[in-house]
Parts: sequence; C-alpha cells; structure tokens
Amino acid sequence: MAGRRVIFFDVGNTLLFPNRDRILAPLPNGRRPSLEQWQGLERRTKQEFDHGMLGGRVDHGFWWTFHTYLLQELGELNDGVRAALVENTQNSANWDQIRPKTREALERVRGDSRIAVISNSDGRIERVLARCGIAGCFESITDSGNVGHEKPHPAIFEAALQAMRARAEESLYVGDVYSVDYVGARNVGMQAVLFDVAGAYREKDLPRVESLEQLERWLKQ
Repeated sequence: MAGRRVIFFDVGNTLLFPNRDRILAPLPNGRRPSLEQWQGLERRTKQEFDHGMLGGRVDHGFWWTFHTYLLQELGELNDGVRAALVENTQNSANWDQIRPKTREALERVRGDSRIAVISNSDGRIERVLARCGIAGCFESITDSGNVGHEKPHPAIFEAALQAMRARAEESLYVGDVYSVDYVGARNVGMQAVLFDVAGAYREKDLPRVESLEQLERWLKQ
C-alpha cells in the first residue's frame, strides 16, 4: 500500500443513483412516487432490513421489500408489477444518475488514498461506471455478479482486498446500508462509514456522511 489508505466505495445510492423513470416504467405516470416519497420508502426499507436481514439473495430481498412497501402505499399490491419493478431496479443499467462534480470529488480523494469499488450488482457495473465517466477513477471494481457472493458475505470484501493487495485494517468502506455495507466491512476488519443521502441513519450513533464533499471533510478529521 506504500502507506496510502485504500477506500472502497459502494455504487448504488453512493456514487450512482436510480433512474426512477426507467425503474418505475411499469407504473402509470400519475402513480409514481416523488423523490421525497422514494427516499421515505428507502429509509423504511433500510430500517426493516437492518432489523432482520433476509438470507439468500440480499439485493433481491432488499428491493422486493422496498417495492412491496411502495405498492402497499399505492393500494395496488400486484405480484407481476412488483416482479417487474424489482427486475428493473436490479438492472445495473438503470443506475446511471450521477451527482454533479462526482468525478472531481473522486479525483481529490484519490490524491490522498487509493480507491476501488465493491458493489452488489449484476456483473455489469463497470460498464455503467464507464458510461457515467468515473470507471477510470478506480484501481479495481469488484462486482458480486462476477465474484459469486454478495455483501455482507466476507468473500466479496476479501476478493476486493486481494485485488488491491490491501490489508483490511488499513482500508475503509463507504456504503449506504448498515446491515450490508457497514456490518459487512466491519466484520472483515475494515473501517466503515455510511453514505446516508436518504437520512435513514440520522438518529443513529454511527459514522455517516450525506455527500462526497462531507466525506472529504470526514476523511480529514
């Protein structure tokens, strides 16, 4: 590591955000949640998920829960619509919304640290990062669709550490779900901070930031 810390980033709801128009295409325009409603559902799902995380397919379970709540709020719980919404959400191509100046912030962070990605995805997240103009910022991109294990399983974190030839105790993970990202990273000996744009963890005594700019300030503390 040559004395430089390694920072691993999650992708969804950390670096890239959902293309809600594409994801919500199965719903009529007038029945689609606003960003505020979406983030409210995200907070509710994270809190539920953290209390009793489902086994098996972690990412599928999260979005199945999220869209169950969404359709219940609409009073239109329908298995076919829910399945279509979950499939759309798990399609990495539909996570292509990037905040302004993301690349510039990543370039500043990698001036002091080596940076990489660990993502629960479908094996194609590197293409999406490239399309959004930030894949080149990272030394390695570890995708659960290629590794065969999803966070919080230790194997995906260990694969990423091996790819970077990094030690866990000198590494930091930045992700948005406590039970998946924070706990998964801590369990292999990494440091962790929550990237909490939706504010799911504002009342918790946990290290958290809401933007890359806040992360930069947090890293300097």
